[in-house]
Amino acid sequence: MRIKTIEASLNEDYTHPVRDALWGHIFMTEKQAMLTESSSFIRLNRIMQLGPVYLIYPGATHTRASHSIGVYHLGRRLLQNLAERGASEWLTADGVKSFLASCLLHDLGHFPYTHSLKELSLTSHEELTGVAILNEPLKSLVSATGADPFLTAAIIDKNINNTNDELLFYRKLLSGALDPDKLDYLNRDARFCGVPYGAQDIDFILSRLLPDKKRGVNIDSRLIPNVESILFSKYLMYKTVYWHRQVRAATAMIKKVLISGLESRVLTGEDLYYLDDNSLFSLLEQKMKANPCFYLAEAVREGKIFVTAAEFSHDRVNIEEIRKINNRAQLEEKLASELRRNYPQLSEIKGEDIIIDIPEPVSFETGLFVTDENINFGGSSSAFKPQTVDAFIQTLYTIRVYINQKYKETIKTFPQICIIINEVINTEE
Repeated sequence: MRIKTIEASLNEDYTHPVRDALWGHIFMTEKQAMLTESSSFIRLNRIMQLGPVYLIYPGATHTRASHSIGVYHLGRRLLQNLAERGASEWLTADGVKSFLASCLLHDLGHFPYTHSLKELSLTSHEELTGVAILNEPLKSLVSATGADPFLTAAIIDKNINNTNDELLFYRKLLSGALDPDKLDYLNRDARFCGVPYGAQDIDFILSRLLPDKKRGVNIDSRLIPNVESILFSKYLMYKTVYWHRQVRAATAMIKKVLISGLESRVLTGEDLYYLDDNSLFSLLEQKMKANPCFYLAEAVREGKIFVTAAEFSHDRVNIEEIRKINNRAQLEEKLASELRRNYPQLSEIKGEDIIIDIPEPVSFETGLFVTDENINFGGSSSAFKPQTVDAFIQTLYTIRVYINQKYKETIKTFPQICIIINEVINTEE
């Protein structure tokens, strides 16, 4: 009877079709579909999944909403497969519906413009999502799907304390090496950017995953090549798309605006919660006269992206010192002063015309257990040893100095500018 109840919660009444460009027809229950009609979810239609990436890859205009529906779809398929392989022993009907709701709603609190706000001292988007789910009208809408709003919020927001084994299982599924979030965004982002790197064999991956109450999922050695493909695809997507130099320039420009706005108290954290792309730019436009850095937001919206003046590998600069985000503005002011002193042609350059960009920490999760080899993935027969993964990460950490476009031709004629930049960065205490 229990198994039939779990099967019913995953397979019955899924009659509402959603046509998706990546996965084709996705079916929801009518009550789940009502979640996508809420104002909180509709906001995700106004947030581009990859923010400024469309400036480089014009097709990259897909949204957080389409991604969220894709995560729901893969989450349901994942649970269907795991339930058939024994997970139904510890699943409950309301737990299943809560997991599906968490997949669909996992990005409700996400900030606009991709990860421009990721390093700032703000409430995390996971916590904002949890707050939204536990308040009306979403709380009632989530309940109507057969889900428990508290469990749904707790799957997403790990700050919600609960030691329930089923909750911990769902958390592992939603955030792990082979989670539906990653499987959707790698495929979806690659499709809309027009690059081949992200495509994965989803059918085979889902067919080979083994449920584990504590770990979420295990794999056998036949899936090792697929995990390797995911790791390398993620690396290539970061190198060519997510951290493309112009994408990072645009992101860094918005980040500089927000840091400056928060430090000068022109902005508060609450101003930035639950915005979409357009409302973020509207807010910054309203505040433009209050802070000289705010012109950068309008420049990004018009596609006037800063140009690269210098770049360094992570081992050539004091990476830990410049990673301190609140000190970066002072370093940029110092660099502007040095350039003005050395080059009359740059006599008008200011701190707001310079951005030092260092990528935020990124992880390549490999926390999987390979059952037939009886060992964790890092020690398995995979070629992707921990040191290999670390080497991938290190090659991504390129530090760049961006300068206002109006100085583009000037800096081309002064290759020694790179020397001055290097000296300023490396002598910073």
